Amino acid sequence: MKATAGLPTTSRTAPLRIAAFRRFVLADLISATGSAMAPLALAYSVIEQGGGAGSLALVLATNTVPTIVLLLVGGVLADRLSRSRILFLGNLLAAVAQGALAVTVATGHASTTSIAACGFVSGAAVAFTVPAIQGAVSQIVPAEHLQQANAVLRLPSNAVKVLGPVIGGLVVAVSGPAWALAWDALTFAVAALLLLGLRLDAPLAAVGSALSELRAGWTGFWSRTWLWTYTAAGTVLVAAWLAGFQLLGPLVAARHYAGARDWGLVQAAFASGLLAGTLVCLRWRPRRLLTVAIAGAAALALPLAAMGQGLALPAVMIATLLAGIGLDVAIVAWTTAFQQHVPQAELGRMSAFNNVGERLAIPLGYLITALATRTWDDRTVLTACAGLIAAASVLNLCVPDVHRINRADRPREGRLPGGRPQGSERENEQA
Repeated sequence: MKATAGLPTTSRTAPLRIAAFRRFVLADLISATGSAMAPLALAYSVIEQGGGAGSLALVLATNTVPTIVLLLVGGVLADRLSRSRILFLGNLLAAVAQGALAVTVATGHASTTSIAACGFVSGAAVAFTVPAIQGAVSQIVPAEHLQQANAVLRLPSNAVKVLGPVIGGLVVAVSGPAWALAWDALTFAVAALLLLGLRLDAPLAAVGSALSELRAGWTGFWSRTWLWTYTAAGTVLVAAWLAGFQLLGPLVAARHYAGARDWGLVQAAFASGLLAGTLVCLRWRPRRLLTVAIAGAAALALPLAAMGQGLALPAVMIATLLAGIGLDVAIVAWTTAFQQHVPQAELGRMSAFNNVGERLAIPLGYLITALATRTWDDRTVLTACAGLIAAASVLNLCVPDVHRINRADRPREGRLPGGRPQGSERENEQA
């Protein structure tokens, strides 16, 4: 029996009829509650042991670097081994790292070095889990329900993004960062146990060395013009967005608006936009998935342009709300297009190449902004960042191959037989 037999293809709740997908969503939601608190707890762990901006930068760097370096290894493994086993081990490794950090902070033995070491292990865990996630979803859910599945996955995580930092702030303020870090470790451990129960087949029997498969993956990545051009444009877009919104946004709010209060309202507008975008994706099923993804992400230019031009706070909030909606629509559309148009046996490597490009944008964007602000004022740089996002999006839309990546409502070539995890048929029939 098919996992979704008898269900209408337009049903927005169809993916939740699949027991394995419900397990995956629950694991993601539980993990997200800890991850939403972790950044604040990590920052205050550094501050409490006397560290400043330099120490925090070192900790963040040691968390990011292993992810970038090991992503390609994670991509190869995701195409050779069971993705559910990789996700289990990755979450378990993250639980150990965060648990060790919580213990060192709670006992007063934390230092910049020990915090950075735990961050390094967590970053390595991310490198192995990220390439496996998208492939796991497309193994569980049939092609015609992938967009709904991706939207359903975004809904609880976006809701957690609204409440998580607030709750995390209260926990850190009342009990200290160790408790928030301990909760993060516990959520990773619970998620690991849930993911272990998926029992997904390995997508591909190992036929060559890991290096030969990596080379074959690069050939496949480069042969898909729509994929590498989207990755290149995304690298520019992510760098400009992080530099403009995350780095310069709070500074502009402090200098030209009412500081933290107004910036909090802007952040709330963005989170609300993300939630609204998820609801849009549950109802709207666009055919031109990649075109919609590029156009939706282009909305990130709006709040940067609004702040750069000195518009009033209500206008900035509206622009940020629209940016949140556009971004979430873009993420769901892109993820669905990627899952439907890349064969199962290549999803891990293609995801790794895409993620390496976009993650390299993080340090690149911050570095370029730091240099640019020495020459131009903040608002000029914000306007330039908005222009970069718009230009990258327009150029990407000019690629003819992009407009051929449309929604597929039939199982695509390369899908695993049955499109479901091994041993889950009885669960799906009972569901």
